[in-house]
Amino acid sequence: MDAIMKTLACFLAFSTSLFCPCFAQKGKVAPPIEGVEHIVYKEASGSKLILNVFHPQDRKTKKEKRPAIVFFFGGGWSGGSPAQFAPHCEYLASRGMVAITADYRVKSRQGTPPFDCVKDGKSAVRWIRQNAGRLGIDPKKLAAGGGSAGGHVAAATGTVPGLEEDGEDVSVSSTPDALVLFNPVYDNGPKGYGHDRVKDRYKEISPLHNIRKGMPPAIVFLGDQDKLIPVSTAEKFKSQMEKVGSRSDLHVYKDQPHGFFNQGKKGNYYEKTVLEMDRFLISLGWLKGKPTIRVP
Repeated sequence: MDAIMKTLACFLAFSTSLFCPCFAQKGKVAPPIEGVEHIVYKEASGSKLILNVFHPQDRKTKKEKRPAIVFFFGGGWSGGSPAQFAPHCEYLASRGMVAITADYRVKSRQGTPPFDCVKDGKSAVRWIRQNAGRLGIDPKKLAAGGGSAGGHVAAATGTVPGLEEDGEDVSVSSTPDALVLFNPVYDNGPKGYGHDRVKDRYKEISPLHNIRKGMPPAIVFLGDQDKLIPVSTAEKFKSQMEKVGSRSDLHVYKDQPHGFFNQGKKGNYYEKTVLEMDRFLISLGWLKGKPTIRVP
């Protein structure tokens, strides 16, 4: 009887695991974007994580040193796709940048917590900088961008001092030279987004709680009707950044909810935010000439 019960218990445990979304999805990755270069930058949790690289249209040689940006998709650290920022990459590549949208581990595919999302973000920035020659980029002009939880990953690469992946060459910085943040999750404190998933470790991962001298310049886009990221949080981030001598531009859009900036949303806010992103990059000396995007 004991043997039968043990066998039944094992069967039930196995059957349950088959129908657990985390188990079923483990090891899977987001689909690569067609028509661009794909590069594996990291292997973790049974997954090969890739960079989708959009090269400038006027690229002549790999020896060029172009400015670059890597985007991280939103999805609450649980899902999402690098394709979210493909339109941004296409535009910036047309303006002369090497633009990249990265896959990183999330709960639905690899069963990982937010801390691993940040580790992957840092790994991506470090890998890109280490391989600047191969990519034809300037390692001192590398930005990180993203939306929502992806905005958190980007902001964390620029602020959080820890959460580096074991075994990587930390002599190569994982801190980007600029931040482009779309309704970013950057307060993980007791009253912030995602605190229930990071709990007492929030100070390790919350961008707002790690601002210090030397932070990279940032531009932030937020809707004043965002139910996840209050305008007051954005204003506090801007204030703290400026107190340590770092630039932090804040653009707040009236009557706009979370995710308003994505292409295809009403009001042409994709075009409006991309225009301001372009102007920000021009002000850094990374882009030349006038923005080419048109706001309908």
